[in-house]
Amino acid sequence: MSPPVTVVTDSTAYLPREEVSRLGIVVVPLQVVVDGQALDDVVQIDSAEMNDALRRRVPVTTSRPAPQRFADAYEEAAARGAAGVVSIHLSGEMSGTVQAARAGAENSPVPVDVIDSRSIAMGLGFPVLAAAEAAARGASPAEVADAARRCMESVRSFFYVDTLEHLRRGGRIGAAATLLGSALMIKPLLHISDGVIVPLEKVRTASRAIARLEDLAVQAAGTASVEVAVQHLDALPRAEALAARLPRRIPTLVKVTVVEVGAAVGAHVGPGMLGLTLSFPSSR
Repeated sequence: MSPPVTVVTDSTAYLPREEVSRLGIVVVPLQVVVDGQALDDVVQIDSAEMNDALRRRVPVTTSRPAPQRFADAYEEAAARGAAGVVSIHLSGEMSGTVQAARAGAENSPVPVDVIDSRSIAMGLGFPVLAAAEAAARGASPAEVADAARRCMESVRSFFYVDTLEHLRRGGRIGAAATLLGSALMIKPLLHISDGVIVPLEKVRTASRAIARLEDLAVQAAGTASVEVAVQHLDALPRAEALAARLPRRIPTLVKVTVVEVGAAVGAHVGPGMLGLTLSFPSSR
């Protein structure tokens, strides 16, 4: 068996805590700045507290982790005996987090392969899990990184937001800015393409948007074995209902998980967001 490899990610993967613990994944939090106070995502602020701030119209922004936090994580991995680190992060088109990770890796005592997932939430989380599972099997650093990249190539993400306003404020709207003129008239469906949030379709009601999300997942799954993460922000009943319907629509569904995104993503999508991310085990 090869010497151990440590997998590092950031808090926007929003992985289940039991998986983080089981696989020894190291999570470096982004910062959520609420009315001028910087708080660690997940650790010091949760989605409910962030939602409350948004509803009260308190200024909420986000920022990348400092490079030193990544440097510390890599040094600690080396101190625990890691032969290398694979560090996988949210899209560089949406955040400077991956650049901070690269800066933190410059003087690392062990080799660090920093990977831009070109995605976010479980679009990041699935590649992180693929890498961590490979590391748990004793794979080399190159093999662990390759497992993440193979998973990245097949992951598909679709999501619905109640309003584009939060994405506009945060500057994460990308090509979806073309929808702003009719934002009050529509319920936009979006997806992530090459690391950027882009428009997919426009529908008139939330119920139609959710039904269309379900159809998109069925189409994307095809006949392949697939895992699906249903992600939401302050929309648990909708998310659970959607998750319950998917096994009937996708016969090849291996696993469905419901995940609530945290404050760093929630600050940009707003309450009511509902998304689906598909990952294909055969690609790992």
